[in-house]
Amino acid sequence: MVYRLVVIFLMLLAMCGCGQASLNGKIEKVGLLVPDTISDQVWGTKGYKGLLRIQSVYGVDVYYKEGIDNEAAIKMAVDDFQKKGVNLIFGHGSEYEKVFNRISEDYPGIHFVLVNSKAKHKNVTSIAFDGRAMGFFGGMTAAHQSKSGKLGILATHSWQPEVKGFIEGAKYVNPDILVMTDYIGQWDDSEKAVQKYEKMKKAGADVVYPAGDGYNVPVIEQIKKDGLYAIGYVSDQSELGENVVLTSTIQHVDEAYELIADEFNKGTLKGGRRVFDIQDGVIEMGEFSPVVDQAFQKKIKGLIEQYKKTGKLPEENVR
Repeated sequence: MVYRLVVIFLMLLAMCGCGQASLNGKIEKVGLLVPDTISDQVWGTKGYKGLLRIQSVYGVDVYYKEGIDNEAAIKMAVDDFQKKGVNLIFGHGSEYEKVFNRISEDYPGIHFVLVNSKAKHKNVTSIAFDGRAMGFFGGMTAAHQSKSGKLGILATHSWQPEVKGFIEGAKYVNPDILVMTDYIGQWDDSEKAVQKYEKMKKAGADVVYPAGDGYNVPVIEQIKKDGLYAIGYVSDQSELGENVVLTSTIQHVDEAYELIADEFNKGTLKGGRRVFDIQDGVIEMGEFSPVVDQAFQKKIKGLIEQYKKTGKLPEENVR
């Protein structure tokens, strides 16, 4: 009788142990690598907030390393994370693409996550933010507010989908509007971005979209001094001047990281490209400036809700 009770007790104990483990599934410990710092209040800070969200939800240990921007440093950091028991690593930028893809097969127990990159192995996932829609609505707002009929986009790379979307949205409002586009090449080259902005200003642009998270604030500060308008990028930048920033195209990187962690924990995260859009709650438009009339705000908010439901942008007059 005693033997049977002991066996039953051990079985119940094992079942309880299994139940506890299933709460966290695959996730054990999580690591974050950033090329610069978590204290920049833009891109790096967003990644760090994502790490803290994962820690809060799953109660796991999390680690981060700053200034990891070369192959040797990345390899050392990954090796250190592995020794700590990390099995989910976020490389917060495209800088990690080549190394993560190259070393991923050497770490089969770790899932690597990239941003805006190519993922070539089953344990490598690349997060992509489909910015076309947010760019479209930003372009609509810019064209509506422009008096000169000339807009400017200061993007980092030509592949950014928000660039195409911005142009389409501007043309939707005004088919004859001129959209000047230039590329910085680096996310954080503020000096070059401000210089290119000055050229756009001289060419007549009165609304400029600095689509780079490392230089958008310095550019917007200069736009404020010049009495012109801006469309914010990545964060809600209305605090830089509600009469200057007409609206912002926001990417909630922290929420995307939590969603990725959830999929990994459930065992459903696949290698390859994982795209987020407005419907996922990861991308949205920021607050509108009071200088944007209420009738237009109501119209564009209606179009955003329509896009959420249908996944289709307005196409009339877009060229």
